[in-house]
Amino acid sequence: MRMFKRVSVFFVSSLICTVAFAEIVIGVDLSTTGPAAAIGIQSSQTIRLWPDTLGGQPARYVILDDATDVSQAVVNFRKLTSENKVDAIVGPNITPAALAVMDVLQESNTPMVALAASAAIVSPASDPKKHWAFKLPQNDALMASILVEDMRKRGIKTIGLIGFADSYGQGWSKEFLAAANGDPKVVANESFQRSDQSVTGQILKLMVAKPDAVLIAGSGTPAALPQKTLVSRGYKGLIYQTHGIGTLEFLQVGGKDVEGTLFPTGPGVVARELPPGNPVRQVALEFADRYEGRYGPHTLTQFAGDAWGAWMLLDSAVTRALKTGAKPSTVEFRRALRDALENTKDLIVPNGVLNVTALDHQGFDERARVMATIRDGKFSYAQP
Repeated sequence: MRMFKRVSVFFVSSLICTVAFAEIVIGVDLSTTGPAAAIGIQSSQTIRLWPDTLGGQPARYVILDDATDVSQAVVNFRKLTSENKVDAIVGPNITPAALAVMDVLQESNTPMVALAASAAIVSPASDPKKHWAFKLPQNDALMASILVEDMRKRGIKTIGLIGFADSYGQGWSKEFLAAANGDPKVVANESFQRSDQSVTGQILKLMVAKPDAVLIAGSGTPAALPQKTLVSRGYKGLIYQTHGIGTLEFLQVGGKDVEGTLFPTGPGVVARELPPGNPVRQVALEFADRYEGRYGPHTLTQFAGDAWGAWMLLDSAVTRALKTGAKPSTVEFRRALRDALENTKDLIVPNGVLNVTALDHQGFDERARVMATIRDGKFSYAQP
């Protein structure tokens, strides 16, 4: 049997005080090793900044590493629900893992706030397995729509696609095709594995189609490989990526080859460059100060902001769930917490404004997206 790798566990000090409820226990499943480690580490660093309370009550966070392995994520979720008796779970970081744990959520009546992007995690809302699933990252469709808007403004008529050969890449291909509706026209569509060491064959096929621009539907450092290959093969068109690239490691691995990349992102990533009228700016700046105060200038990423948004969402929902009188560590409390998550209104988090409903377990609108670019090795706001 595989050993569980515990990244860290935060405990609330045992101060003697009179509280109405027991501590809130939150499980966290992250990919802090493996191909998605660049994403999981950003989430982990934010979680180290989480306050030790939720809803005004003491909180304890039990954090496990799934090593970017879907089967290990399922094992972790079973451990968190059966042994640790958690009230909710934050994570995982990758879409395939989030989809794989649905049975555990349903069996244990435990809400999940995923840190993975695909809309398939929370939709269709009518699917009983999605009843307990929520997520922070923007849905693919929301981000695909701003990409299409940008491409049309730039006069791009043809697009080549290359994405992960899994639910993340497939979801992005579906949503981009729907958003574009033939304008721009997709003239080639290729795929690759997160662990691939070469994508030369796929890139050559894309270049034969001579697209005006290429969209790479990947996340973390593996998304740099197709772009570096395009550049080395002399591709001169624009290169777009998804909001999944927002890691410092992507910048390091991509180097000069990713300069000028265009991509959609949450406003928190470029908080200091947002115009004064942006509705998210103040909250985003407050988190930027907190995060960069610990980890240094220009370290803030999409994934860090999502992890802070997850704490803000849980803090709001726990406050409301406690008002029902249900006690933490009970199925009644988990059900009350799920219902509270589903009724979150106008909650501003670093990457947008959340309005969660029974039909939308993500909850962001157009205020959760901006266009960004890579300039001088940093993520920068792209002026509209």
